[in-house]
Amino acid sequence: MIAHSGEGAHDRRITGRAVTRRAAIGGVMGAGLLGVLPLGTSRQNEAMAADLTAGPGQGAGDRVLFTADAPQVYTRAQWNARAPRRGAEVVERPPDHIIVHHTATANARDRSLAHAFALSRSIQNIHMNKNGWDDVGQQLTISRGGIVMEGRNRSLRAIRSGGLAIGAQALHHNQHTIGIENEGTYMSAQVPGALWRSLMEVCVWLCQKYDLDPSEAIVGHRDYNSTSCPGDVLYARLPQLRRSVAERLESAPSQSSTSQSGSEGGSILSPLLPSLDDLG
Repeated sequence: MIAHSGEGAHDRRITGRAVTRRAAIGGVMGAGLLGVLPLGTSRQNEAMAADLTAGPGQGAGDRVLFTADAPQVYTRAQWNARAPRRGAEVVERPPDHIIVHHTATANARDRSLAHAFALSRSIQNIHMNKNGWDDVGQQLTISRGGIVMEGRNRSLRAIRSGGLAIGAQALHHNQHTIGIENEGTYMSAQVPGALWRSLMEVCVWLCQKYDLDPSEAIVGHRDYNSTSCPGDVLYARLPQLRRSVAERLESAPSQSSTSQSGSEGGSILSPLLPSLDDLG
């Protein structure tokens, strides 16, 4: 929730660390991601480069925001984030749970990139100016158009290295969880298809990167704190989300098969996009 992420009475209903995906399925079934920006065919890379260089007034529509394995995440520099009061603490350990939130804002019809970027700036202003936090509370934000953006500073670099940028999105549980804020209010309204697909792909990415079992790791904000977040409708769909993510992980290519396919077809193409370090 925008105004209350991390607030509310402590009401933990989850005990113990989430079972890792390796322990759950007896081995790693998906390849580790090569950072946030994927390697792929030249056509895929050209399409993603066009997305990153498109003007903020261009709409996302229902275009595919992901390749098979890695999500496209817009950086803080791209949505023009303010400087944080201080840099986020980064710990060299993975989170054990992925917390799903809703922003509890209007269910906007605007699915454009410009709207998504404005949403991230608005959340940052509320979290810093009203809540008095150092920066955005959550690590990742998804708009109703399915556009995924970095939230708290240093989050993408931490995810890429297998660590965690400590946020402010679940009271008493920020040290071991990562949060995804989903635009809208889902007490009775349905979740847009574009947002749902992006949420699923982001959870696949995080479970794969952190070796988490989605059946244990994916939870709602209300599982930790006294809150209605992420809304009755979205919360009721979390079992479906866990199943969908598990199915995607089970069908993911192994690291060895990915390497073999790259060697058989010649060299793997370098990404056309700048690194996250270049983007800030």
